[in-house]
Amino acid sequence: MERCSGVLMPMSSLPSPYGIGTMGKSAYHFVDFLKAAGQKYWQMLPLCPTSHGDSPYSAFSTFAGNPYFIDLDLLIKDKLLRAKDLEGIEWGEDPQQVDYGRMYGARYVVLRRAFARGWDALGGEIAAFRRENAWVENYALYMALKQHFQMLSWTEWPDEEIRMHRPAAVERYSALLRGEMDFQIFVQYLFFKQWAALRAYAHEKGVGFIGDIPIYVALDSADVWSEPQFFQLDENNVPKEVAGVPPDAFTADGQLWGNPLYDWDAMRADGYGWWIRRIDGAKKLYDVIRIDHFRGFESYWSVPYGEKTAMNGKWKPGPGMDLVGVLTSWFSDLKFIAEDLGYITPGVRKLVEDSGMPGMKIMQFAFDAHDDSDYLPHNCQANSVCYIGTHDNDTVMGWLKGTRPVDRRFATRYMNITAEEGWCWGMIRAGMATSSRLFVVQMQDLLELPGSCRMNVPGRPEGNWRWRMLPGADSKELAKKLRQYTETFRRI
Repeated sequence: MERCSGVLMPMSSLPSPYGIGTMGKSAYHFVDFLKAAGQKYWQMLPLCPTSHGDSPYSAFSTFAGNPYFIDLDLLIKDKLLRAKDLEGIEWGEDPQQVDYGRMYGARYVVLRRAFARGWDALGGEIAAFRRENAWVENYALYMALKQHFQMLSWTEWPDEEIRMHRPAAVERYSALLRGEMDFQIFVQYLFFKQWAALRAYAHEKGVGFIGDIPIYVALDSADVWSEPQFFQLDENNVPKEVAGVPPDAFTADGQLWGNPLYDWDAMRADGYGWWIRRIDGAKKLYDVIRIDHFRGFESYWSVPYGEKTAMNGKWKPGPGMDLVGVLTSWFSDLKFIAEDLGYITPGVRKLVEDSGMPGMKIMQFAFDAHDDSDYLPHNCQANSVCYIGTHDNDTVMGWLKGTRPVDRRFATRYMNITAEEGWCWGMIRAGMATSSRLFVVQMQDLLELPGSCRMNVPGRPEGNWRWRMLPGADSKELAKKLRQYTETFRRI
């Protein structure tokens, strides 16, 4: 990877008249902003359809796209909607917050109107989409079944035959729910059509996409329901143990994520085909893939199912280079980033080194006045990606409020923070100056926003993933300022 920089901006955070960011006008404008600012990459959060809690890291499918991101104005342009179809719909009262309850209530009503107009007219294109995306039939059945069973998780479906994904039941329900399946396929066709157009435009402007692959998938997903043999489930498809992270300085009880753990022996016996298909799907979306919780490939925290906290888990060995080597060789034309954060051991460091992937450096973790840190800017080696903070961190302005005075004084001295430049741009300058080949800054920090605009607080189950940028914030003046920093530190 050449020396360059990018901006972390979730798709959901873009401005739009319809309550959430979409692949429409604002997305194209943001690409133009990045081009003008000299940025090489647009990093975003997973684009998958979200489930309970609205987290993009807990999705109904690792392959599918989020229907909320389908732009409605583009559907009007394509004559799949009329302007009057959107009249009287309330998308939310606060332009700086996503109202997911209203999204769920209104978005599908509008998309079903587009389906009624477009399913037959676009039959040829939809058929081609189905042939090129084998996963979509299974996903469509899964979502149709969830509708049929009042959105219950598949583990609670009253029909044991379909809950266990038995072939006869799959065939029977596929016939029964064909209409709903067609709608779900149509929605995915729309998503990937709009995404392909946006990605082509970005590439014309010299902008690539960095996307996240969460290491785990949600229990309530088409992925686990349809291929339970690759997960640590019992004979009734109930998890034996689940994922999390152990107690640390931030969480006394650890974090109980609850995702089903992989059966690495079964995956190894299958040649890691599940992972190859997963990365191949992500390759259709992104130019660089950041593997979330990469340390879980070296060893993972395993918590007995039914525990209320993650305290009683234990470390178990992961697949290591046996899997990582398959992915890097199979996808030799794809760039990866290893999210090597959390409890890092010599084994994890060796795995990152052996993989050849750049690890991550988080500046907000760097400034302990009394200790050295791998995250201090002068310790950032070339094969790394430097961030001030990620979606799991506070904004710079929020971080300052929680920083010890002694650490704040050290950071001020280290980065030569001045009142004229301010903390956000002082940290951008320090990150730009590192040896890391890639530097990524959150959009909130470019805008010098407070901690209330933070995207996620790890361990907090609700109230996350809501921040939205106001229209016009990605201005020409801001692009010019960012470009000056980017040029100064030779990242263009």
